[in-house]
Amino acid sequence: MTMFDSFHPGELWPDDRGTHINAHGGCLLRHGGRIYWYGEHKVAGRAGNLAQVGVHVYVSEDFYNWRDAGIAFDVRNSGDPLLRPGCVIERPKVLFCPGTGRFVMYFHFEKDDTYQDAAVGIAVADSPAGPFRFLRMTRPNPGVWPQNVPEELKEPGRIARTAELLSTLSCGSNPETPRGSVLGACLSAGQESRDMTLFLDDDGRAYHIYSSERNSTTHVAELTGDFLGYTGRYWRIFPFRWMEAPALFKHEGRYYFIGSGCTGWAPNAARSAVADSLAGPWTELGNPAADPGGELTYGAQSTWVEPLGDGTFLFMADIWRPEDAIDGRYLWLPVEFENGRPVLRAPKEWRLPAAAMPRR
Repeated sequence: MTMFDSFHPGELWPDDRGTHINAHGGCLLRHGGRIYWYGEHKVAGRAGNLAQVGVHVYVSEDFYNWRDAGIAFDVRNSGDPLLRPGCVIERPKVLFCPGTGRFVMYFHFEKDDTYQDAAVGIAVADSPAGPFRFLRMTRPNPGVWPQNVPEELKEPGRIARTAELLSTLSCGSNPETPRGSVLGACLSAGQESRDMTLFLDDDGRAYHIYSSERNSTTHVAELTGDFLGYTGRYWRIFPFRWMEAPALFKHEGRYYFIGSGCTGWAPNAARSAVADSLAGPWTELGNPAADPGGELTYGAQSTWVEPLGDGTFLFMADIWRPEDAIDGRYLWLPVEFENGRPVLRAPKEWRLPAAAMPRR
């Protein structure tokens, strides 16, 4: 096994068996002195864009070298007829809940590649490596308006017109969505949830952040104390800005957001923003990718930002290869700050500062 002592963004990244790591659209979780990396398990070809296996997990003690810990969540024996090989599982995220001692996984779910479900799957485990047990499929906050809903989105006529058009509205930027109320049309069933992440705040409250309203608007939804459901408190942020691939982190008491425009598997210019509260208001800061190639975020889309302590943050992104999904690469970069703005540069090789390395 080759031992690494640095990151090589975008290159093949072998695990302890010499196989390219298979954990796409994922996240990190540090627990018990180890680091766990969860992500979508891909297979070769375009079939790998669908969930043929489930969620893979790897374990490390230094962020560079990863041991294959197997399939943490397996769609081949989920116990649910909809959750089967060929469904869609995207952007799995895992938090540890101190109140219950369990590990909680959320993921974007679609029963097929028509992307009409816009649902979230929730699974739990007693061990960070799993196996995760499927609990349910749901949509966030059915029957509940967001805390900051504009009154015009409650207009019955506007809601009725949108409900008739809903299946024909694209999930990319279009003029029809702002004229209607996808929010109201989805109220009874629960809000759409596509690209997503989880965020655990300093006070122990957890949040589900997801692209909603045909991807036009991002929602921030507070979770219950066991992280298994919603409190009914949620907020709309970035209305009609069409963002995907959300990643959140907190630095010096302020909240930072890095995301992507809506171009499917194709890369685009990243977005960034800052706020004093998760509920907003949020101030957009532009594309954080500052080096040549940054106009397309170095070919990648964000998935997670991991705080490493001492003001150091690790940005994780995916270079998707939809024609051969298993060949997707990982772009891990340091987050720098310039005048209060996050900045992503693209070194060919880099190392974590000593203060950020895990203590054994």
